[in-house]
Amino acid sequence: MYSLRNDYSEGAHPKILEALTATNTTQEEGYGEDSYSAEAERLIKAFFNAPGADIHFVSGGTQANLLVIASMLKPWESVIAPETGHIFIHEAGAIEATGHRISTIPTKDGKITPEGIKAVVNAHTDEHMVLPKMVFISNSTELGTVYSGAELKAIRKVCDELNLYLYLDGARLGSALASDSNLSPEDLTKYTDVFYVGATKNGALLGEAIIINNDLFKENFRFNMKQRGALLAKGRLTGIQFQELFRNDLFLENARHANAMAAQLAAVIRDCGYSFLTDPVSNQLFVIFPDKIITALEKEFAFYTWSRIDELHSSVRLVTSWATKQELVDDFSALLKRIS
Repeated sequence: MYSLRNDYSEGAHPKILEALTATNTTQEEGYGEDSYSAEAERLIKAFFNAPGADIHFVSGGTQANLLVIASMLKPWESVIAPETGHIFIHEAGAIEATGHRISTIPTKDGKITPEGIKAVVNAHTDEHMVLPKMVFISNSTELGTVYSGAELKAIRKVCDELNLYLYLDGARLGSALASDSNLSPEDLTKYTDVFYVGATKNGALLGEAIIINNDLFKENFRFNMKQRGALLAKGRLTGIQFQELFRNDLFLENARHANAMAAQLAAVIRDCGYSFLTDPVSNQLFVIFPDKIITALEKEFAFYTWSRIDELHSSVRLVTSWATKQELVDDFSALLKRIS
């Protein structure tokens, strides 16, 4: 059975496996102080035009979010996030467990607006309540949408006006950058205090790169990593993977492939007369199907049913990856045409 459940069901891109094998017996320093990690940092800084950034490699997205948010906020400060945000729904209360409340903003497309941010801040009036201090967003979002550079700029502006930090979850940042959404790598550097670059969902075995732009949060971050179990003895393993992803454009190449496969699926879905929960622009599609069509598709393809639309329709999430084969797209398209 083909799976369209997520973009991390496969292992790693062959070039990454080759790089890991080729360097396997070379001795290096531990805990991220190896030459591969240093070169990966140099390449990432060049890609994002972030020469002054600090970069730290960790194993996963939830770990990155926990580390960053816990280190940036004082105990009485809270995070503003969309109600669809990963930290609010899919991280087992990791942020709340550090003592930080998440104040959510309703959203239909996974994105939040300056107006929504202002409303949350205005609702918190004194020291008897938590103090909103950070805005959390994802790009691409949990609903597959993408913030453009202009949208990031507008959120940055309101953050500056309200004395808020801006943190961006980049688990699928590759897909966002590879989309036609007027987003550049430099936008991340210009408009965020901290963001992370996801590799787990873009061709690596595992790994995310935390990029700290704001000098206020750079000092002693490795202590934070060590205390929370994120400082890997064999940090070379993430360094090698990021070095390979950013050496010859593999990071964007993988994302472009995933987006292209999703775009082909979206075109066929439209041709068959179906609509979308959000406009398809990345490697995640949220499609509204009749329940009977979902039942038929599930006999040959695995995917998540996302939400109930009405008595006869539901939305489903279809996710493509760096490794999605043309054969899968063709077979899904043929089946959908046959049963529609």
